[in-house]
Amino acid sequence: MLDLILQLLILSFSIYVVGRLTGLFEIDDFSAAIVTAFVIALVNVTIKPILVFISFPITFLTFGLFSFFVNGFCLLIVAKLVPKFKLKGCFTAAFAALLITLVNSLLTKLII
Repeated sequence: MLDLILQLLILSFSIYVVGRLTGLFEIDDFSAAIVTAFVIALVNVTIKPILVFISFPITFLTFGLFSFFVNGFCLLIVAKLVPKFKLKGCFTAAFAALLITLVNSLLTKLII
């Protein structure tokens, strides 16, 4: 349970840092980043597996590159659900998802 809370805090910090440094999306404050991280976790558990299954043929044909757009689409869903988190477009969402993943992975390796 403590590991899950730590992972959500790391994801929240990653979202907040990427949003503030790059300007790819708008995040109001750190509490909004915590809510966004929680909703991202819920979307990744519920909706993303269905999207990955449906998009498998095109992901296979593009050698996995389409998975960036699946992640971006999931981030767009989160932006619709969280009012204090605003994205600027589809390609921006895919790039923001990539940056959030990279920062989150780096921080997870450093902290855990």
